[in-house]
Amino acid sequence: AVAGVATHLRLAADDLLLGDYASLDVLVAEITTPAWTPLFPLASAVVTDIGGPLSHGSIVAREYGIPAVVGIPGATTAIATGQRLRIDGGAGWVEFVDEPQDAADPEAALS
Repeated sequence: AVAGVATHLRLAADDLLLGDYASLDVLVAEITTPAWTPLFPLASAVVTDIGGPLSHGSIVAREYGIPAVVGIPGATTAIATGQRLRIDGGAGWVEFVDEPQDAADPEAALS
């Protein structure tokens, strides 16, 4: 498992290159596409709402050797930027290290 701080990105693909993501740790997004690939080397892990074993996020994360948990509906709603997470890509779970401040069920891990 790896721990890190979430960076929640809700951007159109054209806006990805406009940001400064030097501090990107855990990439949290609804979905990733090839336009997101330059962000993967900056991430310690990837979490997405949509995806599966053959989705862009899983394949590119495997290529870079970083854990990914994809296909978790509501992950981008439950995870806020700056929140500390623990991710286990092999087991397929995401855990809050510090409790979310406004979550309805802060003790629930995402899986």
